[in-house]
Amino acid sequence: MNEFSPEGILLTSAQNKEYLSSFAELKRALEQQAVLEARAAVCDSEHNLILDIDGVNAYIPREEGAIGVSEGKTKDIAMISRVNKAVSFIITNIDTDNFGKRRLVCSRRLAQERCLFEHVRKLRLGDVIDARVTHLEPFGAFVDIGCGLPALLPIDAISISRIAHPRDRLSEGLDIKAVIKSIEGDRICLSQKELLGTWEENAEMFSCDETVSGIVRSVEEYGIFVELAPNLSGLAEFKEGVRPGQQASVFIKSLIPEKMKIKLNIVDTFDAKYTANEPKYFFNGSHMEYFCYSPPCCPKKIESFFDSDF
Repeated sequence: MNEFSPEGILLTSAQNKEYLSSFAELKRALEQQAVLEARAAVCDSEHNLILDIDGVNAYIPREEGAIGVSEGKTKDIAMISRVNKAVSFIITNIDTDNFGKRRLVCSRRLAQERCLFEHVRKLRLGDVIDARVTHLEPFGAFVDIGCGLPALLPIDAISISRIAHPRDRLSEGLDIKAVIKSIEGDRICLSQKELLGTWEENAEMFSCDETVSGIVRSVEEYGIFVELAPNLSGLAEFKEGVRPGQQASVFIKSLIPEKMKIKLNIVDTFDAKYTANEPKYFFNGSHMEYFCYSPPCCPKKIESFFDSDF
């Protein structure tokens, strides 16, 4: 398992459990400077993180809570928000507390720095990586790409089908795959829509004369857009009373690859909240240089280029 995984993934791994199983193993982890994970049980009044390691007194000093804390570039919310969640860390010292009890001094900052230099800075445009959604904003989703290091997945890069808010597609704590879209210094921007299939790959899941489920995404004067899959929508005739966000049952009239269109009839719409399914990925490789959503027969091209040679 990759030691530079998003926080929470190492927590239940066999190797992590072994390191946390005894004081002798913790000393071995110190010697090897291994990246470990444990739950942050408390953030004290001085914003030190107290770790939940069975039978062991362990903490992360405030200035070691994340890259940039000691320089004032990272706010203390970076520590406060980790309470009751997994944190990555490296053991830096074994000392004694005021009562003479052995104590582990740990650093999340060092784990992040190792992740940054040994993993993140080796990433290239088009690399497909694992990420975990940490929080959602109207403009996109922030994700953990390793040891708590953040990257942004903009709302327009989540899927081809447009959504009103990232929560329409994602939830906090969800593990996803994404492709590196841009790198500016240590700021990384991701995209997911290229992994969710072309128009043809998605359209193959449907047939004419079927009645299928969908979600109303947009209501226009000329028609209503209904999402059939994250990367596939169809257009139905305008109908009074239909609102974005409603569930729908729709009849498929026709599939037109050369125009990248699906014509629908709305059978029914209703208000309901269903749990979003985990993304279905059509691309399972580790690197992507080029993506074309459009069918070969369609003159309109929806493309993404990741390789610098294009």
